[in-house]
Amino acid sequence: MILQRVESEKRIPWNKGKLIEQKLPLKASQVWSIRTLLLRSGNKRDLALFNLAIDSKLRGCDLVSLKRSDVAHSNRVLSRATVMQKKTHSPVTFEITDKTRTALDVLFEEAGIRHDDYIFKSRLHNSQHITTRTYARIVGHWVESIGLDASDYGTHSLRRTKASLLYKMRHNLREIQILLEHKKIESTIHYLGITFEDALESSEHLDL
Repeated sequence: MILQRVESEKRIPWNKGKLIEQKLPLKASQVWSIRTLLLRSGNKRDLALFNLAIDSKLRGCDLVSLKRSDVAHSNRVLSRATVMQKKTHSPVTFEITDKTRTALDVLFEEAGIRHDDYIFKSRLHNSQHITTRTYARIVGHWVESIGLDASDYGTHSLRRTKASLLYKMRHNLREIQILLEHKKIESTIHYLGITFEDALESSEHLDL
């Protein structure tokens, strides 16, 4: 019994110290392609879900459980919202852009979503809002609709997209760290998937 306990304590998790392959963030052109398809399809819920996923940078569990009261006061969708994250138990503030506010306004009106209602309601009787699994399937459909391999993308792709695009535009890690409310800069580096090659490429474009 003691031997088994010792063996168990010696066991090292297979992923300890390793960088697990992350899902790819979307490029700006891919964001526009998906958004255009959703606009043409007339799917108000999916358009609002996609736009809010990009803006909020929230984990799937936090995104699907948002209520109207989290992003709107009275009849006005906020330009910034703050929610409590389930995993970290800490608040996070995010921007809500004009496109997303418009999409949410339309969804609230057409779907009759009230103040304390979940934004992304489930069609299942045993769930008040869509599940993270359903959200993952929806994301898979989105990326496949523009010719991407769904195995390379996931819900975390949308979470990483805006931060990734902002970093490529400004190359300011501290700015991204503040935006994502990371306590350590190492967390931001891992989150963005920055490699030595990325650093070299940035350095090569700096002509002094």
